[in-house]
Amino acid sequence: MISGKYMKELRESAGISQIELAGLANISQAHIAKIETEKVNPRLSTVNSILQVLQKRSKSVLCRDIMTKKIISVKPEENAKKAVRLIKSFDISQLPVMKRGVVVGSVSEGTVIKHLDKNLAYVNVSEIMDAPFPMVSEEDPVEILSDLFEFHSSVLVNMKGKVSGIITKFDLLGAKR
Repeated sequence: MISGKYMKELRESAGISQIELAGLANISQAHIAKIETEKVNPRLSTVNSILQVLQKRSKSVLCRDIMTKKIISVKPEENAKKAVRLIKSFDISQLPVMKRGVVVGSVSEGTVIKHLDKNLAYVNVSEIMDAPFPMVSEEDPVEILSDLFEFHSSVLVNMKGKVSGIITKFDLLGAKR
């Protein structure tokens, strides 16, 4: 039988607060507190909502857990040669193109190879860049990344609408499971 005490233990082991659980399960924090202290007998649908959130949280490695916070990027008006230098000097395969904090494109080793016929010293990044990398939330489980990596070399991570990190295939391979 699932008791309020048991649900409290699950919540604490998942490392989330009553307020966070309440928001994720669409239940008031006060109701969560009453369930955990066994002052109310919740409906089965309420128990299922809570358990679903807790189960998702306790098993999943989240994108924020594996992302690289330091994002190396270029601006669209910068010289394409700079993008090549950054890729080489930081030993990375790709980088986002950002303008005033907004992602507008991407440059990868493949992008550069496609444009080797141009003199990159005289070309702006905007002239060679590819579409932006897809974006996920810090709270998303890493399982969603495998489908994205079939078509993209990197995935950007955001928190509250701002880019907060980047995940590459290499980062995903290193994720603790």
